Amino acid sequence: MYQILVVDDEMRIRSLIRKYAEFEGHTVTEAQDGMEAVMLCRKYKFDIIIMDIMMPELDGFSACREIRKFSSTPIIMLSARGEEYDRINGFEVGIDDYVVKPFSGKELMLRIEAIMKRVKNPAQEEKPKNVVIEVDGGKLTADITARIVTLDGERVEMSPKEADILFYFLQNKGRALDREQIIEKVWGNNYLGDDRTLDTHIKMLRKRLGRYASCIATVRSVGYRFDDPS
Repeated sequence: MYQILVVDDEMRIRSLIRKYAEFEGHTVTEAQDGMEAVMLCRKYKFDIIIMDIMMPELDGFSACREIRKFSSTPIIMLSARGEEYDRINGFEVGIDDYVVKPFSGKELMLRIEAIMKRVKNPAQEEKPKNVVIEVDGGKLTADITARIVTLDGERVEMSPKEADILFYFLQNKGRALDREQIIEKVWGNNYLGDDRTLDTHIKMLRKRLGRYASCIATVRSVGYRFDDPS
């Protein structure tokens, strides 16, 4: 069973999540705003955090950014809106999943379980240590073991999911990967989201790769392919 931190300025939402979580046997701690959430995370260890975006004192994006400075605890972001901007912002600051209000308490519990399974049972497989891609005299270097990516000698910061997608692409250069393959590999086979989440991450990954973004080709009606121009 999990220690869950629920962060929302609406008591009704916190009560709903507590009801379902405690029914599943989990322990719930509540916070009314982002500032309180950051303080609690500095003081206590939680298995997963469920956090609203729009809150007083400190919004969910800012709170997540602060928490990521000292903790990798999985975070599910709640939002009353489903705009791509919110999704991109959330994934850029390091959230693990995104749920739009109103939501089903039962579905939220399934999402928690899916995330925790991935956290507790990461895929164990042999990975190449380094991959080097050359484009117009420059180099994209990925140290998959150390999870470090550099572009022309400069280190690139990216979210864990962006890195997972890139490394999976690099391990399968030249192969057309369908959406289901990528989602299952990066999010796990219990993922309950939709294709928009993958597309959002691809868009952010391309942005981070700069002139190397063209290496990620869209394969119509299938998914994506990473091409090595060298």
